[in-house]
Amino acid sequence: MGDGIYVGRAADDAATDRGWLLGHFKPPGDIRHSEDVEIKWGVHDRGDRRAEWARGETRTALLVLISGRFRLEFPGRDVVLSERGEYCVWARGVDHSWEAEEDGTVVMTVRWPSVPGYAV
Repeated sequence: MGDGIYVGRAADDAATDRGWLLGHFKPPGDIRHSEDVEIKWGVHDRGDRRAEWARGETRTALLVLISGRFRLEFPGRDVVLSERGEYCVWARGVDHSWEAEEDGTVVMTVRWPSVPGYAV
């Protein structure tokens, strides 16, 4: 890492920080430390749900389906991603939750900016 390059495996690295690969929560000096953006590699089994709704969100988010089937829940609207590469973007201030609908569902989430205080 001393040369400004990091090579990893998402599945392995994600296991060490609740799925998060990059963001404010990585140690300062680590090339993966960022206050601008967060990236998560999420692997979920059928029925995995967000512990509670995210409310008062101050970040914009993008979630991309890698494999499986994933439901995003928003007030008054659900979005189901079922084909590889489908994605959803939601703005700051949009409350949300989610649920995996198939075993082995994999999603990549990008949020910006990276701010503390959202872990549940």
